[in-house]
Amino acid sequence: MAAKSDGAAAVAGPGPEEVAGGARGGAGGRGEAAAVAGGAEVTGAGGPGPRYELRDCCWVLCALLVFFSDGATDLWLAASYYIQGQRTYFGLTLLFVFLPSLVVQLLSFRWFVYDYTEPAGAPGPAVSTKDSSAGGPVISTKDSAVALRTKEGSPEVGARPAPSSARAYRRRCCRLCVWLLQTLVHLLQLGQVWRYLHTLYLGLQSRWRGERLQRHFYWRMLFESADVSMLRLLETFLRSAPQLVLQLSLIVHRSDGDSESYSNRFQQLPAFSTFASLLSLAWTLASYQKVLRDSRDDKRPLSYKGAVVQVLWHLFTIAARSLAFALFASVYKLYFGIFIVAHWCIMTFWVIQGETDFCMSKWEEIIYNMVVGIIYIFCWFNVKEGRSRRRMTLYYCIVLLENAVLTGFWYSSHNFTTDFRSLILVCVVASSFALGIFFMCVYYCLLHPNGPMLAPQAPGCICPESPRPCGPPADAITSPPRSLPRTTGAERDGVSVAGERAGTPTPPVFQVRPGLPVTPVARTVRTERPVIRIDLPRKKYPAWDAHFIDRRLRKTILALEYSSPTTPQLQYRSIGTPQELLEYETSV
Repeated sequence: MAAKSDGAAAVAGPGPEEVAGGARGGAGGRGEAAAVAGGAEVTGAGGPGPRYELRDCCWVLCALLVFFSDGATDLWLAASYYIQGQRTYFGLTLLFVFLPSLVVQLLSFRWFVYDYTEPAGAPGPAVSTKDSSAGGPVISTKDSAVALRTKEGSPEVGARPAPSSARAYRRRCCRLCVWLLQTLVHLLQLGQVWRYLHTLYLGLQSRWRGERLQRHFYWRMLFESADVSMLRLLETFLRSAPQLVLQLSLIVHRSDGDSESYSNRFQQLPAFSTFASLLSLAWTLASYQKVLRDSRDDKRPLSYKGAVVQVLWHLFTIAARSLAFALFASVYKLYFGIFIVAHWCIMTFWVIQGETDFCMSKWEEIIYNMVVGIIYIFCWFNVKEGRSRRRMTLYYCIVLLENAVLTGFWYSSHNFTTDFRSLILVCVVASSFALGIFFMCVYYCLLHPNGPMLAPQAPGCICPESPRPCGPPADAITSPPRSLPRTTGAERDGVSVAGERAGTPTPPVFQVRPGLPVTPVARTVRTERPVIRIDLPRKKYPAWDAHFIDRRLRKTILALEYSSPTTPQLQYRSIGTPQELLEYETSV
């Protein structure tokens, strides 16, 4: 059975499909998951479950620290502008703080409503058993009803008994408290903080619980990490990026206008806010790439060393880009706005022309491309599968040219014969960009998950190569038997043919001859493990898998995984491969 994105199910044979393992190991030192379609061979995910490590917890705590430092410095700076009587700067700073936060909180609360709302008329998933002629158990779904099919003779999981009135009352009270708590959290603009803490809780639970619950909590932790990384990516480029350019422009403008009267106390506060916004941008990009790779079992995980180097790479390149923007905007405000809009339009059309496949609908894909266009104003962001070396080189050549032109226009408006500070700022832009490119080369040459850039790279899939040839399992019949020789009339009448004596009994026409070899052949032992077949082609990296994007599909998978005695295996439909049905079923 194949679970579609709308929660429906369709019958499908176990043809060649792409496999998505049930859970990934921890980044850096996590175990590698591998599986073969059809349940013939399972390694990694079928063995010891992944463990949530101490460094994963520290990474989440550092992300929380970066989040609070960015928001606190922005609010502190807005309060200082209000005390100074600078209402315009106060309003702009607060606008860049609360408007993006409001958008992200609405999206986060919408996700919570969808995840926590039960379907009408279905208080819980019904789990049943059914005979299956396939090698392993198969899980099927149909309109939020869940069916688990196991081999004959296995115990039935069965539906839960109807809860008593007191138990139902307590359940309704608990649900009401959760709704009130989530509403209060999102009204206080703390939805992301809650998701970070929930990720921490799920990770610790996956470490302390037994093997079955350990994998369940680890799946939920991966889903929550994906949600918070997407929300942070959206918020940082809607809030921290414009805040960074605004504060840098004000610092440059004020220092040019009246450097003596501008006190050190009010000059340090925008500097703190600027650094916090810059660190938030760099951290969010590296964290997003790490969570994305950790969520996909067909890609090698990103180590923490590689993530830290990515932070430095984005930190210096975005710093050079933002400083060039600030210098140009401090003199040419109108032309800076025109430049930003033109650059965003060009980058958005470039992304759309690449035909990305991240979202489940056309309009969501367009909105996503528009957000990526905003990201491309400041830094590189890979959105297309395949080698990105040429596209990245072209992008950074354009960025280098734009930085040089913007800084050159600003520098030409100053008296460069006496103003040495302007020359120092130009050198800061150039050196910061050079440092960013240096750390980028360090990452690709030494710390990339697929291996060094100049050396032969390892395949992106983490599945170990199987010694047996690719194709269907050994017990699958994929071609019809050879046609038997036609019998002549003389043979039917018992006449001697080709020296054979008449009356010799001839074998039946449709006799099945014994196969070779006669001795029993050792076959791979099938692992009794449920398989969730998703009737969708698997999205290519750097896109998220469909069960991370489609929340209805996610709910179905979590319900099936919790009801199953073992961790299910996910299989996506392969593209362009003919599928041969090995099992025939009828449905009424």
